[in-house]
Amino acid sequence: SICKCSGVVGREMSEYGGETLQGPAYGPTSHPTASSSTPSSSSAFRHVVPSRQIVERQPRMLDFRVEYRDRNVDVVLEDSCTVGEIKHILENELQIPVSKMLLKGWKTGDVDDSTVLKTLHLPKNNSLYVLTPDLPPPSSSNSGALQESLNQNFMLIITHREVQREYNLNFSGSSTIQEVKRNVYDLTSIPVRHQLWEGWPPSATDDSMTLAASGLTYPCHRLTVGRRSSPAQTREQSEEQCTDVHMVSDSDGDDFEDATEFGVDDGEMFGMASSALRKSPMMPENAENEGDALLQFTAEFSSRYGDCHPVYFIGSLEAAFQEAFYGKARDRKLLAIYLHHDESVLTNVFCSQMLCAESIVSYLSQNFITWAWDMTKEANRARFLTMCTRHFGSVVAQTIRTQKTDQFPLFLIIMGKRSSNEVLNVIQGNTTVDELMMRLMAAMEIFSAQQQEDIKDEDEREARENVKREQDEAYRISLEADRAKREAQEREQAEQFRLEQIRKEQEEEREAIRLSLEQALPPEPKKESTESVSKLRIRTPSGEFFERRFLASSKLQVVFDFVASKGYPWGEFKLLGTFPRRDVTQLDPNKSLLEVKLYPQETLFLEAKE
Repeated sequence: SICKCSGVVGREMSEYGGETLQGPAYGPTSHPTASSSTPSSSSAFRHVVPSRQIVERQPRMLDFRVEYRDRNVDVVLEDSCTVGEIKHILENELQIPVSKMLLKGWKTGDVDDSTVLKTLHLPKNNSLYVLTPDLPPPSSSNSGALQESLNQNFMLIITHREVQREYNLNFSGSSTIQEVKRNVYDLTSIPVRHQLWEGWPPSATDDSMTLAASGLTYPCHRLTVGRRSSPAQTREQSEEQCTDVHMVSDSDGDDFEDATEFGVDDGEMFGMASSALRKSPMMPENAENEGDALLQFTAEFSSRYGDCHPVYFIGSLEAAFQEAFYGKARDRKLLAIYLHHDESVLTNVFCSQMLCAESIVSYLSQNFITWAWDMTKEANRARFLTMCTRHFGSVVAQTIRTQKTDQFPLFLIIMGKRSSNEVLNVIQGNTTVDELMMRLMAAMEIFSAQQQEDIKDEDEREARENVKREQDEAYRISLEADRAKREAQEREQAEQFRLEQIRKEQEEEREAIRLSLEQALPPEPKKESTESVSKLRIRTPSGEFFERRFLASSKLQVVFDFVASKGYPWGEFKLLGTFPRRDVTQLDPNKSLLEVKLYPQETLFLEAKE
């Protein structure tokens, strides 16, 4: 893969067909189009027409072997190219946005995208590697499915909203979203910048993404495209109505369209202040609620510069501090404060070409909380300076107060610290996309170093707190176990006491019953009694015997009461006869001893009931 970055003049085919005169091509801006990349390729190629100029010095070619996961990409380019050129080649080859790509392996430090390779004094053969910490590693199952999707063809049914016309376009899975949009530009004459789409899946967030990875419905997917309305287009339509039709040629319309596509409106083309062309302010004067003011600011910003812009935090500056600085160390971010000024001639260019650049928007969304304020009105300016003094001190407030109108807009980079908030950088509006990105990345390096220290301190503090929590939990469990053991012992003792009380009550009750039965027994007949007497000998379960005489006419119940008075109630014991063996307790207790044949004498024994 060969990339030539030196200035050349020649003719080559334009990306939309036809021959165009090619002006000087410079390294940082001469990117390959998305349609020229093939994801399955292992090398990158950029076509450059041979220079017609006489070159005094033969350029030195450098060979790079770039490793990314399981792929190797060979890149050959001149030493006059920049590091950013290598990244743009790898972006097409690996389908990785430049903003998510870290190119490592340089022998020297301090290498950024604008570094010229010649200044690094590299050997001819070099080895580099790409890191993508913000991208999840691909799973083995998904990679096979993705490779299969890259080889499939997708039918895109695209409806042109304004003319209600439908186009059926076939694209391979390896084609990018950017290629689709450029093809639609050929069909509808709507520049990519002004295309307003409906129907893309939520995962299709980057124009460099392939259709296979974007989540489109296979094999058919419906999309709708229209022209994005903008203040420049509204003014254009108004001017066209007031202009003689014979005075407007096709070339005039194309030139105007091209101008707006590159983010320059007609006010800037003629050197007019952008604020003179705008009707509604970015923010109401004397806004009481900062959240409502930010809502109007975001809506007005979108209407002026399109939907591709930083996501502004809706809320007060204190709430933005809370969101950026006071979470867990791993979740903290830098705070970027954008100070807008409609009276500055730099505002429109800064917003449209730098602040709305996809690389800047992506980098801000990943690493910053972005808050905005309009400094156009004096009341709003005074209010922000008051907030600035309170949060950053009088020095920073005085620095902003002394900024002239033409130095706006300003971009403040704030890093939160334990005791104060530090302003890392104040970026003025007269900058470039590359310089803005470099200064944002420099701030991120400072923040990352501080964040690592904070994460280490937080981890150590959490470890100590975890140990303390574990000790407290173990102590609590021990107390719970002791209390449970003590409560169990108390319950056992209470149960024993209760059972003992019941046993005592039962014994007392039985003793009372026994005494009452004993007192109720008729007196024992004497031996010399003239009445018929039955002599009963009763054996207890313990082997003891007791005897007593009863009148033969006495009821059997008297015998039962006698046995119960000795501690053997007939409800718990059986009274058994010997010859023949029988259960006397089953007999009618109202019958006499004579009737149940317990006369003149009988031996009985007691047996506990089951």
